[in-house]
Amino acid sequence: MPNVGKSTLFNCVSSGKAQSANFPFCTIDPNVGSTSVPDKRLEVLTEICKPKRTIPATVEIVDIAGLVRGASKGEGLGNQFLANIRETDAIVHVLRCFDDDNIVHVDGSVDPVRDKEVVDTELQIKDLETIDSRIKKVEKMATTGGYKEAKKLLSLLLRYRDVLLQGKSCRSVVPENAEEAQMAKDLYLLTNKPVLYVCNVDESSAAAGNAYVDAVRKSIERENAEILVVAAKTEAEIAEIEEYEDRQMFLEEIGLKESGVVRLIQSAYKLLGLRTFFTAGADECRAWTIVAGDKAPRAAGVIHTDFERGFIRAEVIKYDDFVQYKSESAVRAAGKMGVEGKDYVVQDGDIMHFLFNV
Repeated sequence: MPNVGKSTLFNCVSSGKAQSANFPFCTIDPNVGSTSVPDKRLEVLTEICKPKRTIPATVEIVDIAGLVRGASKGEGLGNQFLANIRETDAIVHVLRCFDDDNIVHVDGSVDPVRDKEVVDTELQIKDLETIDSRIKKVEKMATTGGYKEAKKLLSLLLRYRDVLLQGKSCRSVVPENAEEAQMAKDLYLLTNKPVLYVCNVDESSAAAGNAYVDAVRKSIERENAEILVVAAKTEAEIAEIEEYEDRQMFLEEIGLKESGVVRLIQSAYKLLGLRTFFTAGADECRAWTIVAGDKAPRAAGVIHTDFERGFIRAEVIKYDDFVQYKSESAVRAAGKMGVEGKDYVVQDGDIMHFLFNV
């Protein structure tokens, strides 16, 4: 919804600077920013290797305008905003869980569960339009036999239609196999995206939450979704503090070990099913992003396509072993270096060196 703190939070986590103001739709064009993924392991590797440069993993965040009731029919430039959501991999849904008479609410009162249901309904209506349109096309293909996968796709579409008509989101439908999962992905349904609900609270509720947060938590019990409590206004103040020690002191005063921004970025990274492997040496320590379950050749291809094309093998050091022995040569001498082939599933935190030939 508008005026819930989206742009304030976006400014905290992103290198972009979104406009934030006390009126609806001050954000019209989507703001896009990228931010590094905080990872203490990369800091430790940097201390050990003392490289010329350190490069963290990054995620891209898009700040779009608030959706209102009727967005699926174009209200409040709704169609434009829904199109912006369609292009993302996951949704961070910010809910207003604070009272402030100076910040207007488009519906006149603070009720995060109602706000969530309004946005859910608009996304579901849009998905139902998409599904009905696809069903008409696929039914013809299925009956004429011109498209052998049409019957499978039609079955999936009808299951999605059933849950949408019940007021549920498409992510409640679990694909039966990898083929269905790919079909589902190709549909780009709004309510099939993983969701992280961010409850934006005041400073006094940053550590323990409040009654609004409790209500949201109860409302999503049956959803496959995460919840995070963040005080966006306080995070904006923390972001202005230059010294690390001063920031930590501020956090401790309000009962937090780490900032909500750090937790948000890390949660978004996990929400996308992403994992990190490292390359470490005197020239560079770097975090590389892969999808959970990726095998060694795919990880090699993240560095360079030639690495994947000509993959021979991977030398793998476990993070804890590298920290213990302090260098690749010492790890090798201790017999802790693993040599893995094409079927090796890369684990989060692996330190890797690829051998290839093209």
